Amino acid sequence: MRYELVIFDNDGVLVDSEPISNTILAEYLTELGHPTSYQESLRDYMGAAVHRVHDLVEERTGEKLPADFDETLHSRIFAAFAQELEPVAGVEDVLGKLVADGIPYCVASSGSHERIRVGHRKTGLDQWFEEEWIFSAEDVGRGKPAPDLFLRAAERMGVPPERCVVIEDSPLGVEAAKAAGMDVYGFTSMMPADRLSGVTGHFSDMSQLRELLA
Repeated sequence: MRYELVIFDNDGVLVDSEPISNTILAEYLTELGHPTSYQESLRDYMGAAVHRVHDLVEERTGEKLPADFDETLHSRIFAAFAQELEPVAGVEDVLGKLVADGIPYCVASSGSHERIRVGHRKTGLDQWFEEEWIFSAEDVGRGKPAPDLFLRAAERMGVPPERCVVIEDSPLGVEAAKAAGMDVYGFTSMMPADRLSGVTGHFSDMSQLRELLA
């Protein structure tokens, strides 16, 4: 294999959380007087850390979100995760192949450490990830589309950026991976391929990723 480290995004790549979290985010923003559709939430916030929601709302309206916005949002999302969250179809086969081939991997997510762990425990993916293989935007000053998170993951895993490949499903994540000097494969299960421009390749099913990484 030409890569020494596979870096997975979490939401939408490992766990099928994007429909859940963006539905809740759109509903909550609308409830607060900032009308937002599900499609608009995907367009503006998919793949981003929660600070982007604060920044865009204030930029567009001049208003700040409530001080307890993050806490309320996450409590609603976690409650939904407990009932609905599933692993992305086929991702455990990909992880099993990497383990069998001795290829290191990790996760680098815009979500908080708590969000990553809640999702992994619910879906059973926690058995695939050691604590030191989990990286969050909380660990760096700037989240995606800045390259900092991916560069930190590569540094901590001991692999040069040019020997890493990132698996992403959002434009912000693709931009971050490219800025980090890494190859990136775009997962098009939710995002059209033309929104993931400049990637090394596209795939729409995890079985295809196994072949791409071979």
